Amino acid sequence: MHITERQKKIDEKNLSVTCVIPVHNEEALIESFIVALKNQLSAITHHYEIIAVDDGSTDRSVQNIIPLTQEGKVKLMVLSRNFGKEHALMAGLEHSQSEVTIVLDSDFQHPLEIIPEFIAAWAQGYDMVYGVRTDRKDETKLKRSMARLFYRLLQKISKTSIPSDAGDFRLLDRKVVNALNSMEERSRFTKGLYAWVGFEQIAMEYTVSERPAGKSSWNFRRLASLALTGITSFSDIPLRVWGIIGFFISFFALIYGVYTIIAIALDETKNPGFSSLMTAIAFLGGIQLLSIGVLGEYVSRVFNEVKKRPPYIVARKYGFADEGND
Repeated sequence: MHITERQKKIDEKNLSVTCVIPVHNEEALIESFIVALKNQLSAITHHYEIIAVDDGSTDRSVQNIIPLTQEGKVKLMVLSRNFGKEHALMAGLEHSQSEVTIVLDSDFQHPLEIIPEFIAAWAQGYDMVYGVRTDRKDETKLKRSMARLFYRLLQKISKTSIPSDAGDFRLLDRKVVNALNSMEERSRFTKGLYAWVGFEQIAMEYTVSERPAGKSSWNFRRLASLALTGITSFSDIPLRVWGIIGFFISFFALIYGVYTIIAIALDETKNPGFSSLMTAIAFLGGIQLLSIGVLGEYVSRVFNEVKKRPPYIVARKYGFADEGND
């Protein structure tokens, strides 16, 4: 679509916009958030919808959203269990039919007032506009350090340039959504996929707002699992590096073997060391187990892919044309 056509759609409020919001245990905020989001979108266009994807909430999040679906602008998908945020986002993107899709969290930490700026950048010809955090003051020092280390490592070992501090808060053109939906992989690192698909992209800084209530469900275990998925999805360096390490260990072992043969020939091995032998065995054993572990991580992901289980299951729908059980 030409730039002038994009701007015309915005000026006439004819741009179709879908907001995808993953929901997990947000009963204290979800009603007020959806109302605030509707107010923001209604000022931009007459053609908008909000797709809330409940990812196995155990509180009253679903019950609080259902009445809002009666008004026609809000749709709700209830997954059969907690599949994870990445798959909840996938479910929402696959059900979005609009020209523009905006992905954001449902806890007010992604500022809604930035949405018009996202759309203005889209009017200028950008197919993806992604938010970049200006700071991480709301996180612990350990979490900030681990995040910096992860992105630095990923930049080094991946062929895909993944911007640091860029999360899921972003605008996606229809062609970007189609590209993401065409991918069949099940173990998803969505931040990497956003970068991998390419297209014209621009970053837009924002300050994370404080949560009015509740707390994030992203604990260290979930973040570590997501980081591991990102590394194994976008780099094969961990597999290759152990081959290099093995080569050097074998090389030095060969040198040491030659030295031992010479020492025996010269009768200089009068007091062979048991401790040095055990150290060498323990070291090599540790290297082998570590390399097998890295290999196993990749094999397990291949195993999960070839099973071809659906990445998510929809239990119920509200506000959709095919409302009911999937």
